[in-house]
Amino acid sequence: MNTIIQNILVFSALGIAVAFMIKKFFWKKRKSKKACGSDGNGCGCA
Repeated sequence: MNTIIQNILVFSALGIAVAFMIKKFFWKKRKSKKACGSDGNGCGCA
């Protein structure tokens, strides 16, 4: 019984780690349509 629980925990941790790596390195970030300060409102961002 212990090995079943241990295997479930190991594979779930592995799945979470792989999902995190995929999200961090392969997920495309959305570019914002409005750049900071480009609309002329003088927000003062660099």
